Formats: sequence, structure tokens, C-alpha cells
Amino acid sequence: MKEKSKVLAKKLINSTPALKELAVGVYGWMNRRRYQNIKKHTPTEEKTVVFESFLGRQYGCSPKALFLEMVRDPAYAEYTKLWMFTRPEKYKSLEKYPGTKVIKYGSGEFYQGYARAKYWVTNYHLPSGIKKEADQVYIQTWHGTPLKKIGCDVPDNGTLTADRKRAYKEYAREGQIIDFLPSPSPFYTEKITSAFRLGAQAKILELGYPRNDALFTGTEKKCRKIREKLGIPQDKHTILYAPTWRDDQHTAGTGYTYRLGLDFDALKKNLGKDWVILFRAHYLISNGFDFEKYQGFVRDVSQYDDINDLYLVSDMLLTDYSSVFFDYANLMRPMLFYMYDYENYKNQLRDFYFDAAELPGPVITEEKEISEDILKLWKDFSYDEKYRRFNEKFNPVREACSKKILEEILRPDRQGVRDET
Repeated sequence: MKEKSKVLAKKLINSTPALKELAVGVYGWMNRRRYQNIKKHTPTEEKTVVFESFLGRQYGCSPKALFLEMVRDPAYAEYTKLWMFTRPEKYKSLEKYPGTKVIKYGSGEFYQGYARAKYWVTNYHLPSGIKKEADQVYIQTWHGTPLKKIGCDVPDNGTLTADRKRAYKEYAREGQIIDFLPSPSPFYTEKITSAFRLGAQAKILELGYPRNDALFTGTEKKCRKIREKLGIPQDKHTILYAPTWRDDQHTAGTGYTYRLGLDFDALKKNLGKDWVILFRAHYLISNGFDFEKYQGFVRDVSQYDDINDLYLVSDMLLTDYSSVFFDYANLMRPMLFYMYDYENYKNQLRDFYFDAAELPGPVITEEKEISEDILKLWKDFSYDEKYRRFNEKFNPVREACSKKILEEILRPDRQGVRDET
């Protein structure tokens, strides 16, 4: 009864904008007080690092890459590594690595961890209530090169929710406290600087994107193991379908939802038995999907931690405005862009940082064309000049970079030092 009441209360708050704004404000104030009380009694530890991915929901992306590099390199053997998860029991096995501790997201130990750690590594915004001190270092890896405008660059056409408006302020606030950002390209550097309104204290390390390290070091043996784990027959062609979320697909009391724009019955009929589709929803999407009737053809991999594994075993990418295609392009494999709402997305929702004409694959707007275009692209694909130019602009670094980034941030002459420029 108590749990049911809590669920109903939460739903009521989320479905009432004024109540939600009040609740967010009170929640933030309480967390700030909680953290401040802990921090004033907790000295900063020079060799402690906090890792967090997508607000504790996953073990993946660039925080994972930097963590694994620290684990491999004996130079960081004395460092304590704290991983924050909403479901810590799922990741307890990480404690097999020396000096690693898995902590419950939002717990007292969670706030204690942030208070004591000198280094914070995250790919999203900082948790509610956390305040960085002058002797702490904030490493913001973010989670992809953007096509759609993000952060402070998003135009307000009257479609922004209260959540997105709040996020705008969060980007601008964090832009003044971020110390380091890894960057895969000059393009990314320019856009992330603008999106966060980065202050002079932020140092951008244009050395590559840690999360892409796995794409340069993946082996055939690893790919076979991933396929076995996912239950994909080795002889099947695999399409990764990874759409992003829409600002105008938001349900009060639920969050962002996604309405599937594909006819999987038609795809199954037209593609035949040689193909498998891996469906990957964006991490902000709150609704579930039922693919029961497509067993053996569609697999929902939205909860799979590391999308790099999905890249490695996919023969083709089907996406829209998601940043996944920048990473996938490193594999030089075929990509298809299904943008059924292109004009609305560009003119009413987000707008883009560059024109769709630059994309390294066919752009389609009609669902009826998808099956035919998939088969045609599979038959005729070549890594052509347009694709090469795309990678030269957006993925100029063609090697693993986590080691270089850690050396840049953790080297002795950097510790406790901030650029005063």
C-alpha cells in the first residue's frame, strides 16, 4: 500500500508542471544541504576517482573506457575507483578489479564518494546537489558528437518542456565548472563549447573519444562472443536500429516516449530469414516495446550496457538524428538514415549543426522505401569519397585515446592545478 501511494504521488507530481517544478526545487535544496554537510567533514583524496554513466543506469561509454585503461595500467594501481549505479547489485562483479567499489546511486555513500573524490568522470550532467570544490576536477566526456542541436544551442520554438528549459540552465552552469572534455574532432570542439557555454577554465583534449577505443581494438573472436551472448546466429546479417528521442513525444507523468515508425511485419517479409534487427531505444525513452511476435527477427537491446558491442556485431546501421552514426562511421560500414519527420525536427524542434547532405549514407523519408533501400545498400555499398570526407571531418583520430587522455589529466604536474586563463 505504501509503495502504491508513492507511485501514485510521483505520477501526480510528474503530470502537474507546477508541482513538478516545486518538487524539483525542494529535492535539489535537500540534496545540496545533504552534500554540503558531508563535504565539510570530508577532505578530498588525491587518488580517488568517481565514475558515472547515464546517471548510474549503465556501465558503458567513455567513463567505462577510461576506467578500463586505469585498471590495465599499473601507473594507476594506487587509485581508488568508485562506480555509481542505480542497480549496484548488477555490477558487483566490477569489484574484482583492485581498488574498485560499486556504490548505490543517491545513497549516503554516493554523496560521500563525490565528496572525497578528486576526479569526477561522467558522460551526463552532475547529480542533484553536488557542488565541485576548487581542488576537485570535473571530467565531462559527454556521450556523442551531435547532429541535432543540444544544450544552450537548442532554439526555443515553443515546444521545449519544463525539463528541457531546466536542462538549458544546467548546461550553462556546468560550462563554468567543467575542467576537461575529450574531443574527437575540431567540429565537436566547436559545438560542445557552444552547447555548454564553456568558460575559460575548461580544457578540451582533442585526442579522440574514449568510448570509441573498443571500435579500434575489437577482434573477430570478440564479435563471435557478443553474437553468442545476444543469441544472434553467426550467419545472419544484422541491422542496428537506433533512433533518438523527440521533444514533442513527451507524456506528462511518464517522460519521453517513442512511437515506432517502422512496419516490422513488412520488413520481416521483405528482408527474409537472413536478417536480424537489433532495436536500441535512446536512454531517455521511458516506454517499453513489445517485439514478442517478431522473435528471431527483432531483438530489443535497449537495456544492453555497452553500445560498442552492438556496433561491432552490426553489419549496417539504421538511425535518424542520433549521434550513434558518428561513432559507427569509424567501422566504415553501411548506414541508412530514416528521417520521416525531417522538416518538423529541423524547423520546429531542434534544428541541426549541418545539412543532411553531408551524411555518409542514403536519407529516406518514406517508410515504404526502407526494405528496398536496405537491400540495395547492402548490395552496392562501398566506402566512397563522401564517406571518407565525413570521417576526415568528424573522426580524424583513428586510434585508441584513453591512455593519452589519462596521462594529460592525471600527470603529476597537473594535479591540483587549474588554468588561469
